[in-house]
Amino acid sequence: MKTVKRHRAERIALFNHKGGVGKTTLTVNIAAALASMGKRVLLVDADPQCNLTSYLIAEDVLDTWLDESDSSEGVTLWTALRPIVQATGDLHQIEPVELGIRRVKLLPGDIRLSDFEEELTQMWSDCFQRKLRGLRGTSALSQLINFVCADHSIDYVFYDCGPNVGPLNRVILLDCNFFIVPAACDLFSIRALKTLGQTLATWVSDWRMIDRLAPDGIYLLPGNPRFLGYIPQHFRIYRGQVASGYSKYMSQIEKHIASDVVRVLRKIDPNLASSSLSQNKLGQIKDFGTLANESQIQGVPLMLADAGTPDQREQARLAFETIARKIIARTE
Repeated sequence: MKTVKRHRAERIALFNHKGGVGKTTLTVNIAAALASMGKRVLLVDADPQCNLTSYLIAEDVLDTWLDESDSSEGVTLWTALRPIVQATGDLHQIEPVELGIRRVKLLPGDIRLSDFEEELTQMWSDCFQRKLRGLRGTSALSQLINFVCADHSIDYVFYDCGPNVGPLNRVILLDCNFFIVPAACDLFSIRALKTLGQTLATWVSDWRMIDRLAPDGIYLLPGNPRFLGYIPQHFRIYRGQVASGYSKYMSQIEKHIASDVVRVLRKIDPNLASSSLSQNKLGQIKDFGTLANESQIQGVPLMLADAGTPDQREQARLAFETIARKIIARTE
């Protein structure tokens, strides 16, 4: 593969280093909502646990893909990245998988992405020494996305990443144009917000130093992930209102988003987050109970699940389409 100009598709990650905040479910449903509005969406399962792929693909099919990912006929991210990790060649181009959701495609995950992540630690250090292996390795996933987006006229890329602040998530966030923070209405999610902004600020600052050191003519990550908004979820409604047990968490989430994400990012670059607090909240997703569970079992978005009531599915559709419209308005 040859280095190419960065594709116009907007790259977005739903990022929170606390687990259990519903990143994968949000990713699938936001992608489906964008697709229903005519957008072409590429899902990238960049979590070695393969949660996104497991959500959308039958278990036996995924097992076969994982068994074959070392071969040139493989279809997972590891198939594409293996030559870079093993220093045997350039990226191996793979085709995205067609899904049952119209206009949504998938680059499948792989447990071997953990091998790529191990190499990224040294590659990151190599970047500070202007070594080409480090610069090429940190941008390898980004370049793969470029080719797929160009071949399939993609409008939006959504990375599904693991709940950590490891080297793989670092290069993913530095490749993104935007990031969204999903937050569960609980104490642990609020505590995680207190370090999220500082982690991102450190990554951006370090990458800007690398960018200054890098030789000319090298494809580099943009390193400017802008905060698009947050999405509180998993709360319950009582008589048309957020239940009191959850409302206190809502206000705490808003407070810490403003102080620990927006304010921290704006200190290093005002363009990384809006100063308008009213724009921080992209939407909210209530607890859909059995509908959410069944949608995962069936491998479809909530609004397409054969479960729950028509009213529940319609509420889900409206909630995610509201978020999708805001994403379009803020990124185009």
